Amino acid sequence: MKTSSSNPYHVNVFDVSQRIGEDREKHLEFPAPHRLGEGVASVLEGTTIVMDVRLEGLHDGILVSAEVETTAEAECVRCLDQVMVPVEVEFQELFAYSATEELEFFVHDNHVDCEQLVRDAVVLELPFQPLCDEDCLGLDPETGDKLMEPRSNDSPYIDPRWAALEALASDDTTTASKPAAKKRK
Repeated sequence: MKTSSSNPYHVNVFDVSQRIGEDREKHLEFPAPHRLGEGVASVLEGTTIVMDVRLEGLHDGILVSAEVETTAEAECVRCLDQVMVPVEVEFQELFAYSATEELEFFVHDNHVDCEQLVRDAVVLELPFQPLCDEDCLGLDPETGDKLMEPRSNDSPYIDPRWAALEALASDDTTTASKPAAKKRK
C-alpha cells in the first residue's frame, strides 16, 4: 500500500481517527529514504523497509503497533568481509489527538509519522561488532589474508617495528646474570 504523503513513514489514520474501538492493518513497503545507523552496520539508503502496521482508535489517540523488517550491511570486525544482517524490530506507541506534555507523538492531518520510531528501533537493533561467522579467525597479521585455520604458535610473530626492543631484552638477560656490584659506604 502506498502512502499519500511524500514521506514514506507517514501512515494515513483517517479511517480510525476519533473512532474508538476501530482498528486497521496496513502493509507498507518502501525504499529507505536515507541511511539508518552510522557505525560498522547500517541500513543503506534505498534498502527495502517492510512495515506491517496495526492502528487502533482509542479515546485519547491512536495506538500504533508495527513490525519492521529490513537488511543492514555490515563489515565483519575480524576479517573485514561484507555481511548482510537481517533486522526485525517491533514497536508500539500512542499518538495523541492533542498535544500534551506526557505524550511525545501526535496525530497530524490524519497521519502519524513513524520515522523516529522506526529509526530508533532499527538503529538499536544493529550489532556493535558484526561477524561473518562466530568462528571467524580474522586476518593473518603477517600477510593480511583471511585466516581459514588457526595459526601455529611454533614461532611467535614479532612485529618488525619492535625488533629494536628485542636487542634490549637480550642485553637485560646478560646483565642480569652478572653479580651486582657491592655498594660502598
